[in-house]
Amino acid sequence: MFKVIRRSVGPASLSLLTFKVYASPKRDSPHKTSVKVNELSLYSVPEGQSKYVEEPRTQLEESISHLRHHCEPYTSWCQEMYSQTKPKMQSLVQWGLDSYEYLQNAPPGFFPRLGVIGFAGIVGLLLARGSKIKKLVYPPGFMGLAASLYYPQQAIVFVQVSGEKLYDWGLRGYIVVEDLWKENFQKL
Repeated sequence: MFKVIRRSVGPASLSLLTFKVYASPKRDSPHKTSVKVNELSLYSVPEGQSKYVEEPRTQLEESISHLRHHCEPYTSWCQEMYSQTKPKMQSLVQWGLDSYEYLQNAPPGFFPRLGVIGFAGIVGLLLARGSKIKKLVYPPGFMGLAASLYYPQQAIVFVQVSGEKLYDWGLRGYIVVEDLWKENFQKL
């Protein structure tokens, strides 16, 4: 193609000096015509027609496809349940971390109070021998009584709120019973 001729003056230690480079065509190569840009294969579209041929599916691919179609309802159900339970689990974990931090820096006298309230629950469980209703009522009742001795303000608020809720439930029950009573006696 081209021959590069380099001319420099000076020893190798003076390599920082500039020098000139001359390029000249080889004398023994035949003269070629120049190639245009649109004639380059890089810029042209190949002239054959290409056709996409899908390979046949193998037995393994068919088995995996069948398995995926069979498991799809279960995986979508699992994804849905995960998206529903994730926020609840995150709030539960946060509550656990907050409780742990509170117990690490508990106010003075907290653990003795907690022990008395727990002991009251155990006493209620021991006194409720025999009856299942007593086992459901006595331990929470004794624990609530012991907790109300240590935390009277919170006990008053709890009683007020629970009293209002019980009144609402009773009123709703009364309305339902009254409607049923009217429907049964109007048909007779």
